[in-house]
Amino acid sequence: MDLKYKWATEDIYESLNAWESDFKNVAKPDFSEFRGKLNTAQGFLACMKKEEEFGKILEKLSVYAFMKHDENTKDSVYDALLNRVNSVAVKFSAETSFIIPELIALDKSVIQSYIDNPALSDYDYSLRCVLKNKEHVLSEAEEKLLSMSAEALSSFKDVFTKIDNADLPISQFTHNGKKYPLSHGLYGVYMQDSDRTLRKKAFKVYYRAYISLINSISATYYGSVKSDVFFAKAKKYPSALAAAIAGEDVDVKVYKNLISSVHTALPILHEYMSEKKKALNLDKMYMYDAYVPTVENADIKLDYDDAYKLVIKGLSVLGKEYTELLIKAHDNRWLDVYESDGKRSGAYSIAVYGVHPYVLLNYQKTTHDVFTIAHEMGHSIHSYFSNRAQNYAKADYKIFVAEVASTVNEVLLCRYLIENEKDVKLKKYLLSYLMEMIRTTLFRQTQFAEFEEKVHALVEKGVPLNKDNMSKIYLALNKKYYGKAIVSGGEIKYEWARIPHFYRAFYVYKYATGIISALAIADRILTEGAPAVNDYFKFLSSGGSDSPVELLKIAGVDLTTEKPFTGAFKVFKDALEKFKSL
Repeated sequence: MDLKYKWATEDIYESLNAWESDFKNVAKPDFSEFRGKLNTAQGFLACMKKEEEFGKILEKLSVYAFMKHDENTKDSVYDALLNRVNSVAVKFSAETSFIIPELIALDKSVIQSYIDNPALSDYDYSLRCVLKNKEHVLSEAEEKLLSMSAEALSSFKDVFTKIDNADLPISQFTHNGKKYPLSHGLYGVYMQDSDRTLRKKAFKVYYRAYISLINSISATYYGSVKSDVFFAKAKKYPSALAAAIAGEDVDVKVYKNLISSVHTALPILHEYMSEKKKALNLDKMYMYDAYVPTVENADIKLDYDDAYKLVIKGLSVLGKEYTELLIKAHDNRWLDVYESDGKRSGAYSIAVYGVHPYVLLNYQKTTHDVFTIAHEMGHSIHSYFSNRAQNYAKADYKIFVAEVASTVNEVLLCRYLIENEKDVKLKKYLLSYLMEMIRTTLFRQTQFAEFEEKVHALVEKGVPLNKDNMSKIYLALNKKYYGKAIVSGGEIKYEWARIPHFYRAFYVYKYATGIISALAIADRILTEGAPAVNDYFKFLSSGGSDSPVELLKIAGVDLTTEKPFTGAFKVFKDALEKFKSL
């Protein structure tokens, strides 16, 4: 593979020796000098500065090991490196576990004086969060014990990653006398193929692999959910959901409102699925038909470099600075582009403070993967703006807003393509793609979110999880969300077993709130121009300086109102009407 398609990990560390040198500096974290000293502004500031120094080095070590591991999950060298740095991270967390309890023990007026102190402005928001979550902070000994247990109780995600990327028994299948290779990346390609028999075979072979390991996967996910519930109870939260939401400084009502709002909009999704069934001329529609384009031979199949150029054109409305950053990322190897043996599946963006962001892709010549470039670069440039504008303490934005910039890019690209396409067939295809984007990002992720809420609630009631009750819950949700137009049965009840994000509990709902926010931001950019772009850049530069709900208001999105929700469903409905008219 040409080196230009591999990410430049040497921008972080030129060699393993350089990594080892930094590792020695943080291998034995010691913050004992600050214990009992946080009751003065000077003591607090000194402690925070040292914590930042350790944090920056630990981040570089961790990201480098993580990226090298994902290049080839079969390589035991970087597997060991990752385990070593994870162990240090646990020690670091345990060594600094006294900070929050000591701060909580201070009088409210003292903490407020820290918040009002200009010299401590880098920490004002985190201190406000400390006050807000005071009742959930335990004693120093208890916090240290929880930190130490985190390494063992977070291993379920690692187990699933090994199963999913190294041990899953998928390789190939035969169709019309020809052997077809099968991987995570190629599965997505086959699901969009016009040959229905090919789709069906790929679907069944792919799911057969998960079903063959369903008992192991069920036990792994059950362990992950029990871990979530344990930490929530230990921290005195009413539920694992409440604990996850509180960690982001977002009201749990946002989660509940999302699910209830989507329930009211399900008739629109049912209408869309019926229209798709009609367009595909199917008597019965199955889940392996759900992703095939409704317009044949209109897929955007481009080589990677051409796809990247198209993304730049589609996002040109964001101005010169944004365009130049996209070019810089491409030319300076911020991206690892193609699928290879042992490489982690999927796509993601990851940032290194003081270096630059990186993107992992498994690029295939599909419209979906063109949009994946735009999506992941949205993440990266969000991180770039935040890291450039904010001190380390405020640079890391909350996960709640992590999917906003990525989805803004997708929406802008799609609307650019629809607006500039003259061919009716391709325009119809692009409208279909926009609706699929909303279906998979808004409706599908909310379905996932509802599944997570239900299975966690069962464990909180003392009900064990197994392959049967989880599959029953998932199948019922699939029927509810997709309606009568699609046959929800067979293998699809096991779909929960192949979703990596479930091992990061209550993450997926942010895809849904992200696209709701993104649709509003994109609409404002396209109608107002420069003022909206400037506000959007202010949001991108805000990092984690305030509550994510408040930060979104900078870009003109208020999720405490109904407007963004109803606006998103209107976009879906309008696109469906345009599609039908064409």
